Amino acid sequence: MNQRSSGVLEPQTASPQGGLVPSASASWRILLVENSTSDAETLARGLRRHGHEVDIVGTGGEALRAFPDADLVLLDLELPDLDGLEVCRRIRTAGETPLIAVTARGTELDRVLGLQAGADDYLAKPYGFRELMARMEAVMRRARPVAPLSSTITSGPLRIDAGTREVSLDGRPVETTRKEFDMLYLLASHPGTVIPRKTLMQQVWGDSWSRRTVDTHVSTLRNKIGAEWIITIRGVGFRFGQG
Repeated sequence: MNQRSSGVLEPQTASPQGGLVPSASASWRILLVENSTSDAETLARGLRRHGHEVDIVGTGGEALRAFPDADLVLLDLELPDLDGLEVCRRIRTAGETPLIAVTARGTELDRVLGLQAGADDYLAKPYGFRELMARMEAVMRRARPVAPLSSTITSGPLRIDAGTREVSLDGRPVETTRKEFDMLYLLASHPGTVIPRKTLMQQVWGDSWSRRTVDTHVSTLRNKIGAEWIITIRGVGFRFGQG
């Protein structure tokens, strides 16, 4: 978002070679719900430079269709078709997808209503890009499940660490979104067991899911680690492969 309309200033840090590189953070799939196309594109560029995948929609209806695939939702409450608070309530009723309201509505009452509608945090425009990133990190820390006592799974060259939420293959790190990691860890935690599609979706996405959601994430994971690690059992679900 530009400085005139939102006051977002993207921070950059100097590299050892004197160039500029974006500050580091985890990688998430972010749904940006913003009724201003120019503001959305500007903010999306900043988020992508920090390693995130960003999907942009401009209406509440589109947001309600797209949010199940997101790790985090940034929701403008000023939307052309639906009230943003209603969109927030529907997303929260459907599941636990982390959501930050990012809006020009900045009064105390607005903040109270946003949080009561289910937002995990509330950020009024204008705001700083560093503050947005810090709030995103804080919300995602709270959203991550507690790691079990046996938090690391190793299968041949594939290593999945629930404590750090890191995946590596042949010693090389593999970037995954929060949902991709949760799905992979669930499958790897039950080697040789076929996990029904409905069970997988309920445990990873809660009550908000669709067939397209799981197929999209399976396809993306296979592109990252190889198709042999996630085996489709037609008509039933999926099981963890042996690479």
